[in-house]
Amino acid sequence: MSAQKTPQTMKPATAAKKLDVYLDATPDEFRSGVVTRDELAELRTNPPQWLQDLRANGPHPKNVVADMLGVSIAGLARGGVTDALTTEQIDALLADQPDWLVAERASLVEVRKDEKRIREQQAAKREASNRQQRRAKPIMHPQD
Repeated sequence: MSAQKTPQTMKPATAAKKLDVYLDATPDEFRSGVVTRDELAELRTNPPQWLQDLRANGPHPKNVVADMLGVSIAGLARGGVTDALTTEQIDALLADQPDWLVAERASLVEVRKDEKRIREQQAAKREASNRQQRRAKPIMHPQD
């Protein structure tokens, strides 16, 4: 007989990060316990009302705010955004478009263009290289 396996658990902060929600806005019962992988999977497939509300209205963690605004997390900090924002606050920023937001969005576009250019350069360099691609040798099976 094998011993009963204990389920893998994670801290509420880790689970909140995986769910893309702001930990401080989650219910006390979520923050006070541990979350198993099965519970996390259930929260993802069948989210309770509190999770649906958090995802729709916020407050949202920095990574979600940055994605919604089209800037990097560092760009948020440069713009003075240090706290979680609600969807309403994010919509207001998008409608108002302060100077820092316009500059950070343009900066992110340039960074992504540079990254794409570098990837293409590296691919072309690999293509032009006379070095043979590494290939695994075929597996030799004995004749049956």
